[in-house]
Amino acid sequence: MIFRMLSLWLLSLSLALAEAPITLVLHGGAGVGKSTLTAEREAECRQVLEEALRAGHAVLKAGGSSQEAVQTTVVILEDSPLFNAGRGAVLTAAGTVEMDASIMVGATGQAGAVAGVQGVRNPVRLAEKVMLKTPHVLMTGRGAEELAREEKLRFEEPEWFITPAQRARLERVKKQTGSVSSPSDLSLRMGTVGAVALDAAGNLAAATSTGGLVGKRAGRVGDSPLIGAGTYAENGICAVSCTGHGEFFIRNLVAYDVAARMKYAGTGLAEAAEEIVNDKLKKLDARGGLIAVDAKGNISTPFNSDGMFRAWMGPDGLAHVAIFNE
Repeated sequence: MIFRMLSLWLLSLSLALAEAPITLVLHGGAGVGKSTLTAEREAECRQVLEEALRAGHAVLKAGGSSQEAVQTTVVILEDSPLFNAGRGAVLTAAGTVEMDASIMVGATGQAGAVAGVQGVRNPVRLAEKVMLKTPHVLMTGRGAEELAREEKLRFEEPEWFITPAQRARLERVKKQTGSVSSPSDLSLRMGTVGAVALDAAGNLAAATSTGGLVGKRAGRVGDSPLIGAGTYAENGICAVSCTGHGEFFIRNLVAYDVAARMKYAGTGLAEAAEEIVNDKLKKLDARGGLIAVDAKGNISTPFNSDGMFRAWMGPDGLAHVAIFNE
């Protein structure tokens, strides 16, 4: 009897000490169409996606936390002018850049987010400061920027964020709609970035960053900085980062809905994510997608738009990068 009890104890201990299958998934936004993506631009995007993927996964492989991994990943995407976050973010109707970002850790349920910030080079870093340095979850505008200065985060001049491609994009939206008061097809070609990760300790984390919609009214906030709408992480369940027409993702609490279906209905990750993106949202004519990873390292990357920039890597270290259904 004693031997059997000792064996069971050793088995449970070995299971507890077993490392989780480290996994990282990222996205560079949904809405891209084959007709609008040149071969040269596609190659550039794939290169940055793989760079971000390898950097984030390297953190996990070295024993780093999922929190550190998702931030590392998103920072690289924010620094790239190819995606709608940080440098290269879309322009408001006034021709300015207003950025949103969030981060959440599944181990504690802590989260931090910022909305409508200007000049902060990496909004996701500021979102983490909100989580770690304040009792708040969401900070906006000048107050958030003041925190960034207190924490000595890097700022850039307004022109650093604005690319010629985004200036041209705003002009095309204005010509297409005659104004910028309502979203157009062009403005809904989303480029939000995000990452989700599972580290060796079994901890989940998610982060999302965006410039929003092209030609949005100043002060508009989408789903990316809203915990439960665009970003969510809960240990033992899943981590989710969304990209799409934010108003619909807010109304439907998309990120949390994935976790809730798994937690309360016993639905698997892939089924839960697919039902939401390709059934619930599609019926609402809401375009977009999401990336998710569960506590076992399973991943899901559904989208209902023409394409979604995405990449993933598991314990085997093999990089996978995709844009369309390929």
